[in-house]
Amino acid sequence: MGLRRVGAAPRAGADIDPLVWRIAFTVIVGAMAVIFDTTIVSVALNDLAHDLHTSIATIQWVSTGYLLAMFITIPIAGWAQSVLGGKRLWILALGIFLLGSLLCACAWNAPSLIAFRIVQGVGGGLMMPLMMTLIMQAASGRNIGTIMSVVTLPAAMGPILGPVLGGIILSFGDWRWLFLVNVPFCVVGAYLAHRNLPEDRPEGRTRLDWVGLLLLSPGVAAIIYGLSRVEGHAGFGNAHVLVPMFIGLLLIAGFVAWALPRGTSALVDVQLFRHRPLASSSALAFLTGASLYGALFLLPLYWQELRGDSALMAGLLLIPQGVGTLVSRRVAGTLTDEIGPRRVSFFGFALTTIATIPFGFVTVSASNVLLMVALFVRGVGMGAATIPLAGAAFVGLDGPEIPSASIITRIVQQVGGSMGIAVLAVVLQTAAAASGDPAHAFREAFWWSVGFTAIAVPLCLLLPGRPAPPTAAVVEAENEVATVVA
Repeated sequence: MGLRRVGAAPRAGADIDPLVWRIAFTVIVGAMAVIFDTTIVSVALNDLAHDLHTSIATIQWVSTGYLLAMFITIPIAGWAQSVLGGKRLWILALGIFLLGSLLCACAWNAPSLIAFRIVQGVGGGLMMPLMMTLIMQAASGRNIGTIMSVVTLPAAMGPILGPVLGGIILSFGDWRWLFLVNVPFCVVGAYLAHRNLPEDRPEGRTRLDWVGLLLLSPGVAAIIYGLSRVEGHAGFGNAHVLVPMFIGLLLIAGFVAWALPRGTSALVDVQLFRHRPLASSSALAFLTGASLYGALFLLPLYWQELRGDSALMAGLLLIPQGVGTLVSRRVAGTLTDEIGPRRVSFFGFALTTIATIPFGFVTVSASNVLLMVALFVRGVGMGAATIPLAGAAFVGLDGPEIPSASIITRIVQQVGGSMGIAVLAVVLQTAAAASGDPAHAFREAFWWSVGFTAIAVPLCLLLPGRPAPPTAAVVEAENEVATVVA
């Protein structure tokens, strides 16, 4: 399977191997613990601060520490897979995340909870890029759009349904259930992985690029840390923000200089950026992260701070966006296989831009019905935009290149999300201070969110177009691979 190019000759509408669906379902079950955990905990910080008798500034590290641990771990996922094999690494990562979840539920104070969240972050950092790697290697370039429409559904729904689930848990139960809810996903996910994931024990030992690890992981973590400090320090000009971001950029620049001449022997093969589908998909993934997470930062604040709604009500008002995403995903996946990711993604980002514009006119008394309709349309656009990106980054790559591509896309999207939140937080604070009108501040911030998605529209033209029909040689190779798998 590793010799075939992903997406080199997909055949739209061809039957999908049941083995691919089994692998996809298996990893989705386990990954749902990570996907929902991040957003569930985000709505609980006030409750956690109260129950653990600490400040918001301290309890914020429950989220920040988790994210930093993830970003320190993500770059080693490719090396760890080459050493342990995908199946063993997936079960190990699930075990680490399960251990972290149980420890979090047993936390007795804020420092212990922060430490246990770091354990969770290590497991999650291994799982997220590995999830995409396992599925893309199993799919072998066939029907990527259709498969991604199913595989990425939990990732799209997590930021929308997570806050609702978190609000329900906090309304009817103890905060410890925020972490215990992960246990069934981890246990069932590990059992399914033991049964369904193919054995792929590595041949020989793979050397870890220690220099690359000491440059890339701290570099990404420093940037994320700096961005997380923006909101609390009201701007990018503060030393608490600038110093870690500058150090992070310096370390990443050093990693690029180190990795470029080493190619596949580096921790992450940055030479893959010469591959246009990956480069364009990464740029769009950055903007997608900024648009999705930036808007999800603003929307609950709008309803809670400006309209006086509860956290649970704010979460419920976001449901139409999730429904819209659900509606468009299957169609977007099928169209991606038939006409290519370029047109589908272009339409998706254009629709998302248009549907975000109404929020640039919000007031204290804006109609919730109209805003929910706009959110539904925005969800349709986001679903259509993200499905092509999930597979386009891997088009034309060989099997051994997929782990590096998975790590790159994961890092880029998450950094984009952190950047989007940081920028919108600064815009919101600055506009509120300048005008004294919170409604005006939200309108200005939402226009910036419109800008994030609008920039992405022309970049979609760089994505691959209609897939080429398979040649006789490719069909023969596919048949040989299918025979080996069977």
